[in-house]
Amino acid sequence: MKYSSVFINSLAYELAPQVVSSSELESRLAPLYQKFRIPMGQLAALTGIEERRWWPKGHVLSDGALLAARKAIDETGINVGDLGAVVYTGVCRDQHEPATACRIAAELGVSKNTAIYDISNACLGVLSGILDIANRIELGQIKAGLVVSCESARHIVDITIDHMLAEPTMQNFAQSLATLTGGSGAVAVILTDGSLPLHNERQHQLLGASHLSAPEHHDLCQWGLQEVGPQLYREFMRTDGVTLLKEGVQLARDTWSHFLAQRDWVVENVDKVICHQVGASNRRQVLNALNIPVNKEFPTYKLMGNMGSVSLPATAAMAHDHGFLKSGDNVSFLGIGSGLNCMMLGLKW
Repeated sequence: MKYSSVFINSLAYELAPQVVSSSELESRLAPLYQKFRIPMGQLAALTGIEERRWWPKGHVLSDGALLAARKAIDETGINVGDLGAVVYTGVCRDQHEPATACRIAAELGVSKNTAIYDISNACLGVLSGILDIANRIELGQIKAGLVVSCESARHIVDITIDHMLAEPTMQNFAQSLATLTGGSGAVAVILTDGSLPLHNERQHQLLGASHLSAPEHHDLCQWGLQEVGPQLYREFMRTDGVTLLKEGVQLARDTWSHFLAQRDWVVENVDKVICHQVGASNRRQVLNALNIPVNKEFPTYKLMGNMGSVSLPATAAMAHDHGFLKSGDNVSFLGIGSGLNCMMLGLKW
């Protein structure tokens, strides 16, 4: 996938307000820790995550997405009537139907000609939405589009802790560890063809993208519903973290080779990378496998946890705000999501 007329003009984010420490979660798991003599502090030690953020109870996902969307619209000054598509891409949604994007579009007051829909692709949702809008722009179908997402970890973490206490086994602990890293936030991305009059001068050119998959590993990380009785279902999440990391690193290595060859780049041509934020071990192994120096990557997982589809774009926005991403940099977005799918984007910042 190569692009010649697609630009990211805004990356805006909204962080959930409640800070939740790893030690706070561990205090709730005290009976399990005592049973298996697990020392307090292991959650942060194993993941590198000291805290994450959650939305308040009863929070509506589209409300978070709207906060980020309005920030992006205010930054660019774009006329919402020029948005040819509004796409919601979170793992978490307001309901099964209609598309969560519908309420967001209604609140923003977009044109009746605007395409409105949801995309679901695990932690790659926002990147999938970016490429979907980019394809529409490159084909000349629209001049601009908005990608939004909002993720919330509170509910699934609460359910997981209850399940860990009800069935206190080491297997359950191991399969639940990744869930405990979950953070919450929202993000919005505005893309245009570069022709619209905007307030800001921010214009990051999308150069190309590569995508590889390994769907034989679709069962390594699952979040859904399981039947626990007649017409009774319970939400669950489980992850085979060891195998997921092993197979994910291999898929990332293959995708990186494909990406560099497509762009006719070598590793040294890449000035900065923004990765999906999972944790310390994931960061170390992925960067080592791709021969990327750690000083080229901007981590946020220590204080934000894993915010699902929001993690990578929100991290890019923070990296820009902190001056880590500079005008003219060759930047790569390195995303991987359960499934397994891997997606890498190249941009001229």
